[in-house]
Amino acid sequence: MTDADVIIVGAGPTGLMSAAELRLAGVRPLVLERKARRRDVPKAGGLGGQILELLRYRGLLERFAAACTEPMPAPRFPFGGVHLDLTQLADPPMHALPLPQQLLERLLEERAGELGVDLRRGHEVVGASQDDTAVTLDVRGPDGPYQVTARYVVGCDGARSRVRELAGIAFPGTVYPEVNRLAQVPLPDEVTVLGNGDLDVPGFGAIRAGFTRTESGLLGVGSSPDSRVVSFYTAEDESTEYDDDVPMTVPELQDSLRRVVGVDLRVGEALRLSRFTFKARQAERYRDGRILLAGDAAHLFPATGIALNAGMLDAVNLAWKLAAEVRGWAPSGLLATYQEERHPAGARTMLHTRAQVALRRGHDAAAEALREVFQELLTDEQPLRRMGAMVAGSDIRYPMPGSHHHPLAGAFAPDLTLHTGQGMTGVAELMHPARPVLLDLADRADLREVAAEWRDRVDVHTAKTDQRPADVLLIRPDAHVAWAAGPDEPADTAAPALREALSTWFGAP
Repeated sequence: MTDADVIIVGAGPTGLMSAAELRLAGVRPLVLERKARRRDVPKAGGLGGQILELLRYRGLLERFAAACTEPMPAPRFPFGGVHLDLTQLADPPMHALPLPQQLLERLLEERAGELGVDLRRGHEVVGASQDDTAVTLDVRGPDGPYQVTARYVVGCDGARSRVRELAGIAFPGTVYPEVNRLAQVPLPDEVTVLGNGDLDVPGFGAIRAGFTRTESGLLGVGSSPDSRVVSFYTAEDESTEYDDDVPMTVPELQDSLRRVVGVDLRVGEALRLSRFTFKARQAERYRDGRILLAGDAAHLFPATGIALNAGMLDAVNLAWKLAAEVRGWAPSGLLATYQEERHPAGARTMLHTRAQVALRRGHDAAAEALREVFQELLTDEQPLRRMGAMVAGSDIRYPMPGSHHHPLAGAFAPDLTLHTGQGMTGVAELMHPARPVLLDLADRADLREVAAEWRDRVDVHTAKTDQRPADVLLIRPDAHVAWAAGPDEPADTAAPALREALSTWFGAP
């Protein structure tokens, strides 16, 4: 008898999201967190990308947005020293939610508590062993050492993951020498914010809005004439080793501004201060037997605004598959698809974040020319939309088995407007319980009859939609389309294909 179905090590956003998803799937997670309380050193300043859509599909986005103290920002995002300005698109593929990580973790912890998740703070994992049936962890807790067992363990314990180390999983990559600082600070009265967002500093002159590159580093300024609060970003190469648990200070920001652009700027008490370095690392594999990795334990990306999106999407992809294993209906190879799907997704994220390194770290005339050409390309809709989707992670399409694929197979399910006998709804609402869904859009009784054999695992819904992309959609709990029947696809081909897809993803009927 195990102490839990799944032990999650780490109570950051990835770990808490994993725990909530596992509880929705009907299994017992235990979360072990080394720190005795939530960290108060600022880290990420918000959520962005595809995870916002996933939260909406879980019915959580409105709740999280209501907790924000700032309005939803316009869709403009830094990309390697240039900007992705998505405001010119009517339906931008990337949005952000200004939700500081401390607040995000509190909301996720509240959600986990509502679902009955057991969370233990101040419990540090110091050893691990596994066999064919379970994993045993050696834990150092407030009352002394003890052991705890589970069917599976998920390491969500960050860049210095103890779980990854104990599993013997290599974490190759590159460490970049740059130190990055972010701050939101009120300006002194003597500094004027000009109409174009530039800052006029007495005795110094203008500090340009956007990015300014000097021999000493990079400065980013975000300001508006109707606000005295300005965002500063600096990047400079340093050899200093900083402790992530030691918070950044206003004097540290002022020293960095002085080194990068030579300005002595007196600012008020900061609303936000954070410091971070960049690493490009990806675990060689995300699984060792019954031990799995997610979030920063699995990958570190050398760009801002990326890690939370990738890590929480790992959690959603993995949780329902672990739950299927625990509950006994997982088909052969289901858990292996976590590695097959999320490792390439991590590699694609690494691709564009390393491209950002190349864009921002070049200092010669050729690098300036590259940035200028790249920025010019982003004035056209197609490359702008493509880059926005890449950064958001919304272009990820998982490989689906079989030879016949509908264009939606593997993609995130579109939020179609649905007309049902009970009124109007959407695909997002159907995904709130995090269960598989068969959505019949063409009254295909033949295909509903096939799915009826999986009624204990798959929810079947019949509806109409104005622009039907398929007759039937089979949607996984992570909201990706597992299979789709094309319009008027004959039963003699659609029914066997649906049966194969149901068996592949949701086990024997």
